[in-house]
Amino acid sequence: MRLSRLAPLLASACLLATPGLSEGLTDMTAAERDAFGAAVKAYLLEHPEVLVDAMNVLQDRQAQSEAAQDKQLVIDHKDALFTDAASWVGGNPDGDITVVEFMDYRCGYCRKAYQEVEDLVKSDGNIRLVLKEYPILGEDSVTSARFAISVLQLHGPDAYKKAHDALITLRGTPDAATLTRLATDLGLDAQPVIDRMNSDEVTQVIASNQALGDSMAISGTPTFVIDGTMLRGYLPLDGMRQVVADERQG
Repeated sequence: MRLSRLAPLLASACLLATPGLSEGLTDMTAAERDAFGAAVKAYLLEHPEVLVDAMNVLQDRQAQSEAAQDKQLVIDHKDALFTDAASWVGGNPDGDITVVEFMDYRCGYCRKAYQEVEDLVKSDGNIRLVLKEYPILGEDSVTSARFAISVLQLHGPDAYKKAHDALITLRGTPDAATLTRLATDLGLDAQPVIDRMNSDEVTQVIASNQALGDSMAISGTPTFVIDGTMLRGYLPLDGMRQVVADERQG
C-alpha cells in the first residue's frame, strides 16, 4: 500500500486508539473533523518517516508478544518436550541445555540444519539433544519417520542415530527396497523393522508428536526449543550458539 493511502488509515487508527481524542472527535463539527484529518494527513505525508517508525514499533511489539506466548507454550508443555520417553535423546544426557528439534526427513531446511545441529552438540559438549519425529510433508515423510521409530523401539538409541543419519541424507525415495537395504547396511534384520513400522506403538509416537505440535502451533520444520526459547524455522549455527549462550545467562 502507498504511504499516501496508508497515512489517513494509520492516523485514524491512532486517533481512535488514543484515550480522550476519540471522544473529542465526536464533539467536533463535520468541518472541524475534516480539517483535523486533513492536517494529520498533511503532516504524515510531509514526514513519512513517522509511519516507518510506527510500523517498526508495531513489529517489535508483535515479536515480543509472540516470543512471550512461545515461552509460555514451552512452560505448559515442558514434560512432553523434555522428558518424553518415546523420543531419542543424544548429546550429553546430563547437559545443562536441552535442544528439542521437531524434524521431517524430507524437509530441505531440516537437512540443511542437520550438520549444524551436529556441530552445535559436539562443539559444545554440554547440550542434551531430543529429536521429535514430526512428518508433515507427505507419505515419504511418514514412511521415513515410521522406519526410524521402529528402529529405535527394536534396537535402541545407537541404531536409531545411525538410521536417522542415513535418512536425513537419503537422496532417493524411502520405498520398501530402499529401507530394507538401509536396515541391512546398518547391520539389522530388516524384516522385523519393516513389519513394526505400521504397528500401534509406532503410530502412537507420531500421533503424540503431532498432538504436541498442534498444541504449540508448530506448522513447519525444523522447529527448535532451546530450553525456554522456541525457534520457528531454520537458524544458522552461530544463531543457535547465541541462543544457547543467552539461555545459560538466564
